[in-house]
Amino acid sequence: MPNKAFALLVPAVAALLVATPALAAPNVVATIKPLHSLVAGVMEGVGTPELLIEGAASPHGFSLRPSDAGKLESADLVFWIGEDLETFLDGPLETLSANATKIEMMDTEGMNILELREGGLFEAHSHDDEEGHEDHAEGEEHDHAEDEHAHEDEDAHEGHDHEGHDHEHGDAHIWLDPDNARLMVAAIADALIAADPENQEAYNANGQALVARIDDLQAEIDARIEPARGKPFFVFHDAYQGFEQSFDIEAGGSFTVNPEIAPGAGRLTEIRAVVEQAAAVCLFAEPQFSPQVIQTIAEGTGARTGILDPLGADIADGPDLYFTLMNTMADSILDCLAD
Repeated sequence: MPNKAFALLVPAVAALLVATPALAAPNVVATIKPLHSLVAGVMEGVGTPELLIEGAASPHGFSLRPSDAGKLESADLVFWIGEDLETFLDGPLETLSANATKIEMMDTEGMNILELREGGLFEAHSHDDEEGHEDHAEGEEHDHAEDEHAHEDEDAHEGHDHEGHDHEHGDAHIWLDPDNARLMVAAIADALIAADPENQEAYNANGQALVARIDDLQAEIDARIEPARGKPFFVFHDAYQGFEQSFDIEAGGSFTVNPEIAPGAGRLTEIRAVVEQAAAVCLFAEPQFSPQVIQTIAEGTGARTGILDPLGADIADGPDLYFTLMNTMADSILDCLAD
């Protein structure tokens, strides 16, 4: 026979639960997929951050859509790498996210920010009189993976000079260094706790789990990338120093400073000569940009071609993306460089 007292209590408790909803997580936006992945990992079980730059879109040439502006307007926190990467965000962050807390990862204390390389096939990073960068390579069409965010109206970029793209503060691809990724996780957790102290325990636990997972990732990649060490290779643009230094490999040069502007004919001739002299094993393109320039350089040199993706264009968004991205990068390097 059912307990009458318990039967009377059940609807009362249910009504109380309905009347007292769980505390809502803050509205959080992260700009690029690797950063979004780390933020999602720290927020797991509490809330889900919004991703600003989706799919194969590149932060080097992104244009805000109305839906993107809406994300920034409703944000309580915005996590971004910094003005050296998301150059389009300087103005919008001040106007659209005026009331949000903005966390710039490159400003994180202790962050290892490397100077962009110069000399050889690493070009000087001033574009005022850079030879060959006014014209695209012959036949080169910049479809940027036919990305829907390709430049339609340069005026939409708040007057920022993307052709300058000089990374005055250093290499902005900081997440490719696992040491930096650990610092990013700590900074993300601190910012979330400050904004949402009720969920401090969850943010701390998730952050600690992520750091341990990054430790394991670094050790695993370091062990298996050994066959690629000492093999000469070249990259599309100088984005991989953090990964290179972390795992003791080294690119011999890059093909372009600004990934949106293809090298001219003279530059292509110079690159091919250096590639042949170095007996390069592999030339790496990127999925965000047309691979035609890499294929043109590789012709007749004996070098193989591969893809390095610093953003995780084809990887599903979420907490696992960062780890898949790093492992995929290691796999791509091994596949192209190992005998």
